This record gives sequence, C-alpha cells and structure tokens, in this order.
Amino acid sequence: MATIVTLLVYFSVASSFFVSSNAGRKLLDSRSVSTNGATNFTIVCDPSRYSNLGLNISNFAFCDLALPYDARVKDLVDRMTLAEKVQQLGNKAAGVPRLGLPKYEWWSEALHGVSNVGPGTYFDDVVPGATSFPPVILTAAAFNESLWKEIGQVVSTEARAMYNLGRAGLTYWSPNINVVRDPRWGRATETPGEDPYVVGAYAINYVRGLQDVEGTENFADLNSRPLKVSSCCKHYAAYDVDNWLGVDRYHFDAQVTEQDMSETFLKPFEMCVKDGDVSSVMCSYNKINGIPACADPKLLKDTIRGEWDLHGYIVSDCDSLEVMVNGHKWLGDTGVEASAQALKAGMDLDCGVYYPNFTESAVKQGKVKVKEIDNSLKQLYVVLMRLGFFDGNPIYNSLGKKDVCSQEHIELAREAAKEGIVLLKNANETLPLNSYKIKKLAVVGPHANATTSMIGNYAGIPCKFISPLDALSKYGEVKYEVGCDVKCPNESLIFPAMQAAKEADVTIIFAGLDLSVEAESLDRTDLLLPGYQTQLINQVAQVSKGPVVLVIMSAGGVDINFAKNNDNIKAILWAGYPGEQGGRAIADVVFGHYNPGGRLPLTWYPADYVDMLPLTSMPLRPIDSLGYPGRTYKFYNGSTVYPFGYGLSYTKFNYTIVSAKRSVDIKLEKTQHCRDLEYKEGEYKPGCPSVLIDDLDCQYDFEFEVEVQNVGRRDGSEVIIVYSKPPSGIASTHAKQVIGFQRVFVEAGKTEKVKFVFNVYKSLGIFDYTAYNLLPSGSHTISLGDDLVTFPLQVNLV
Repeated sequence: MATIVTLLVYFSVASSFFVSSNAGRKLLDSRSVSTNGATNFTIVCDPSRYSNLGLNISNFAFCDLALPYDARVKDLVDRMTLAEKVQQLGNKAAGVPRLGLPKYEWWSEALHGVSNVGPGTYFDDVVPGATSFPPVILTAAAFNESLWKEIGQVVSTEARAMYNLGRAGLTYWSPNINVVRDPRWGRATETPGEDPYVVGAYAINYVRGLQDVEGTENFADLNSRPLKVSSCCKHYAAYDVDNWLGVDRYHFDAQVTEQDMSETFLKPFEMCVKDGDVSSVMCSYNKINGIPACADPKLLKDTIRGEWDLHGYIVSDCDSLEVMVNGHKWLGDTGVEASAQALKAGMDLDCGVYYPNFTESAVKQGKVKVKEIDNSLKQLYVVLMRLGFFDGNPIYNSLGKKDVCSQEHIELAREAAKEGIVLLKNANETLPLNSYKIKKLAVVGPHANATTSMIGNYAGIPCKFISPLDALSKYGEVKYEVGCDVKCPNESLIFPAMQAAKEADVTIIFAGLDLSVEAESLDRTDLLLPGYQTQLINQVAQVSKGPVVLVIMSAGGVDINFAKNNDNIKAILWAGYPGEQGGRAIADVVFGHYNPGGRLPLTWYPADYVDMLPLTSMPLRPIDSLGYPGRTYKFYNGSTVYPFGYGLSYTKFNYTIVSAKRSVDIKLEKTQHCRDLEYKEGEYKPGCPSVLIDDLDCQYDFEFEVEVQNVGRRDGSEVIIVYSKPPSGIASTHAKQVIGFQRVFVEAGKTEKVKFVFNVYKSLGIFDYTAYNLLPSGSHTISLGDDLVTFPLQVNLV
C-alpha cells in the first residue's frame, strides 16, 4: 500500500470548469496543495516532479493542458512500447517510469461507504475509519432518490479526503445493480431489490452522487466531463447465482431469453449508463447462453459502448479471465486466447493478471491487434484525466481528516437507516413505545448487541458502532440475554431469555440472518430463520410479561408467518442491516422519535417457494409445464408473507387524484405499422394491438396530480409507488410494473400535492417473446400503492 501514497494526484477545474479544448486550465503544483495535514501526494504533470525525475515536461504532449484529452491520451499511448502497454491493462497498472507515468491501483470499493475490500484503499491511525451507511437493500427501502444521491455525495467526499491523505484511490467499483430474481440469492444485501426500474433509479442517483462535480452535470462533451470519483455499475449481466447446492458462479451458464434480458437484466444497466453517465461497467463471472459475459462482443462492444454510448471503461470481475479458462473452460481457451477474446469483445481492464501476462503473446501470435490494446488504454486514461490524475484540482484540496466520519455524515447514516426501516406489524398500536411508561426492557436475541453484522459486506471500518443494546439502554433498565447466536444450533440459552421477558415491561427480540447465512459465494437453501431462532422467539413471546416487539435483521425475506400470526407478538420491524448507526435508528423508531415509512424492496415468499423451482431456473415468467411459479411481484401470483412495497406507518394516509390525463392518441405514419400481440384465448384483441416503440418519433407524456392527506395524529413520510398495468387479456406479460415513486413528508392533519409526469413509451411499454419493445393499445391502468387509487389510461393508435 505504501506505493499508493506516492502516486496520488488531483484534477483541476478552472473557475468556469472544463471545456472540451481544455483551454484556460491552470496546472496545479503539488507544492501548493494543503491537504489538512495529509501526506503530500503527486500530480503527474507537475513540472517540478518531472524536473526531479530528470525529465523535461515540455517534451510530453500528454501533459500539455492546451490539448484535448483524446489528443493527450493518444500521445501517451503512442509513446509506450507493447511490453509497457500490456502492463497497464491490469488493476495494478505498472506505470512507465521513463515517461514519468506512475503506478495506479484501479480497484477500490464504495458500496455503502468507503471500503477497504479493494487494495486501492486502506485505514490506519491517520484515517481509522469511514462512515458506514446501511447496506444497499435497506437504503433502497427508503424509496428516496434524494437520499440515495446524498449518500453518494458523502461517500465521494470521504473518498476524495482519503485520497488527499494518501489512503484511497479515485476509481470505485460500486454499486451492485443486479436484480434480485430469487429470494435465495446471497448477495441481496448489496442490491436495491427486485424491481428493474427501482434498481436503475438507485443506480442513477448513487452514481450521480459519487461522480458529479457540482456545476458540470450537463457538460457538453461527456467524454471530458469532470469526475469527483469514478463509479462502476456491476455485475453485467444476468448474475444472481453465487453458490447453491454445488452450482457456483464460476461455472454457471445462465440460460436467459432475450425477452428477460431486455425487460429485467439489462434495464438497470441501461439506466445507469444512459441516465447516470457512469464511467465504468463491470462484466460478471457467469456465462450467458453459453458465452462468458466478459467475452461477449454483443453485450460489451455492441450494447454498452455502442447502443448505450458508455463514456468510460469496461472492467472484468476479479479473475474473470482465469474463470473463463479454468472454470468455464470456454472453447478450450488458453490464457492467451481468453485475453484476446475479451479484448476484442470490448473488455478494457482486467481485474487480475491475465491481460498483463498474456496479451503481449496474443499480439505476437496474431490473435489480437495492438489497436485493440490502444483503444482500451485510451478509455482508461481519459477517465483518469477526467478525475485529475494528471492535472490536479483545487476544488477538493481542502478535504482531509475532518471530512471523514464528520458528525454530519454519521447523522446521515442514522437518517438512512431510519428511512429504510419497515414496520410490518403493529397490533393495537403497540408501537411506538411510551418511554415514560416503560421502565424495564428485556432486549434479547442474536442481534440484540449487533455491531459488525449491521454493516454487511463490502464494508470498511465504521466511525463508531451503536448497537441496539447501546441505544435502548438509554430508555430504561435493560436486561440483555443473547438467547443464541445467529446459527442458533441449540436451545441452551433460551431459558435465560425467557426469564428476562417475564420481568420486563416490554420485550424486544432481535433475530434474523447475517453473512454466515447469506453473502457473496453463499446462497440460501431455505427461507427460514436459522436453527432454533423460531423456538427462541415463540417461547420468549409466550412468557413475556409485557408486549413483544420482533426486529428482523436480514437482506432477503424470511418466512415469519409464525410471528405474523402470533397474537403475543404485537409488532414486527424489518431493519435490514442498518449500518453503523443501526441501534440508534431502531431505538428512534421503537420509541416514536421517528415514524417509519420504509417499504419492502423485495417480495417475502413463504418457505415452500424454494420447493417449487430451483434457483438456477432463470425465467421470470411461470413455466406451467414444470409447475414453476413466476418470480418477483411482476410475475408471481401466489401467496406471500409480505408483498413487494409493503410497509405500515404510525399514522394513516389517504390519496385523492386531483387531476389526471385519461387518454393518449398516437397517430401512426405510413412507415409505422401495427404489430400483433398474443392475447389469452377468448380475450378481446384490438384491431391494432400494438406498435413498435422504436418506430415512434414523437414523444408523448401523461401526468397526474395526487393529494396525500395525513389523517392520523403523527407527522410521517409516505412512499407513493406508481404502477402501470397493461390492458387485460395480453398473454405472458407482467401483472404490473413500477414506473415511478416519491417519498413525501406530510404533517399530521395536513395535505401535500404530488405531481407525476411519465413518458408513455417508458411507462406503458412491454416486451413480447420476440424481445420487441411494444406499446399496446387499449385501456392501461395506473395504480398507486396496493391499488389504493387507480385510474384508466386509454392508448389509442390511430
């Protein structure tokens, strides 16, 4: 790690920010930078640095600020020998000393805070930790786009501060935007849930928070748009099997229809690239329909870089090329052949050693052109120039130790957890508890004193843990009993927990899962609480003197029907994994300092769902011939423990549609033709069933305004989730789909008006079995929440 300190650099933005010609920018001198007591860091194109290296900076056009980035990068790449070029293609880029180009470590992580998982970032006495926000699944439950962006802004501020201090890089391989297709997938904690639109919306906002330099969001030339840090959307694509009953991600071949690819698996990535303007995409380990994702030119070169116009680079998941050779054994490829295949497919950077070790031989054996290497290097170095790796940037110079783990950032972590917590049950308005009446609390269960389990995976070292036990101890006399650990292998400690409950005014049970049950490389085989946890909960609830509150910590859903139907358990909260301030957030909700408004971003299925179909079956639609049910709320029509979007409040809200557009007339030109759509037998089919959306030029919007009235006694936030339902009778399509959402705060007794505007094509389109994106004619339905309010929207193709 010591080498990283000497390599760090900044980028400069003139008072008017970058222009495509780079004219008017002034080179920042390393010696003029104050970094809050930080270790001095290096700016590549610092004249004094070149002088110290015995080099004349005027000889190197890549340091000429008067030239545009593409010209500068071309000069840099053209100066390298083939042997030097290939050594820049791994995550540990070797640098070129004779050109004054230093080493660079590309791999850093920032999934929900600056992490030390990647070798580009580390903590020590200077920076002992960084703010650890709740893992993504809980933050997603807030359904708050401004919160997601603000978290990204804080994380990137801490990242730049650590960069100033010589302890972090500038390129962060986050977020994870894979859709949770199956509840058993172990990495649900990292993701924004099961709905492609919600996942994509999270990606846009978090990426914008990480990357955007204020004032340059709408930069004319996106290939030179400044970056605060670089973000990476992963894992592309159809990746959601890690390790299940002997099937692992290093060997899995995802058999996916083009319909499901377009409708579900690619949609969040398209939103991330086109609307988030992310500067990197990571390809995944798995094969898709027989081809490794990192070697598929259709997925990489044609789609990401071609159709979506990525302004950045494509990187492999770590050691994906080795997986291609030794795991998939694809085409019997050697390291040389696999490296050539991936380069030609459009993969620019190898997180691993295959590119550095084998690409030179691939060129000499005639398997790949040097031009392919040059193109990849250009993508990489343009991103580093946008970050300021070469020129420096005074905007962030003042960031330092004071900007990591600041009180403001810690409070935002607490706020994020509060906004995400979901109230699942609240019989007789048991919650919130009255702190004046509660004197003795029994706090029991495997997560009652949780710390590290609250921050999930891809976490760094948090600023400060506040466990549930710590936070609840401020509200009265607490008797703590663990009951058992998360695996709960026996019942030996249940009796002390029961004794504590017998003497308390209220009992709060903390149960659930952790990374020993659901994690990267570890999928679940059931949807139950582990071991004897269910017995612990039931026995404690049976003898409790006061009301029982159950708090579940998990990412994926758990079948807790037993608790839902147990009259002794008065209230249930889902707290996901609530981050370093999780204990305070839970206590805030339990004692009424915060009114919960989170909604489940995942369907919670009954336990027997796992007996109905294997995790490895990729289709989202039901397979009637095999008896497989559908997946996610869009295609599953069976019973649930709790449905997607579910969540209660301490108050009550009423919706009233104030105004709404009820019909849209779309005039078809001579070249725009009606398309057939498959309808169920006996259902009415319009004369012009649909039109191909790609054929439509004019844009059509529809809008409506809803009045949200808080008719309860407490202030609170309401999440308005808007769904569209296609015309009835269309075969094999979704029941409904999320098209938008807003979180709105409404004071008790007050009313707020919320306006929604939607693009007709994006909100009402469906993908048929041919993967055409079609706009059906007929009566669509717009639904708010769980059909709390609905209205028809007629689409006429004329």
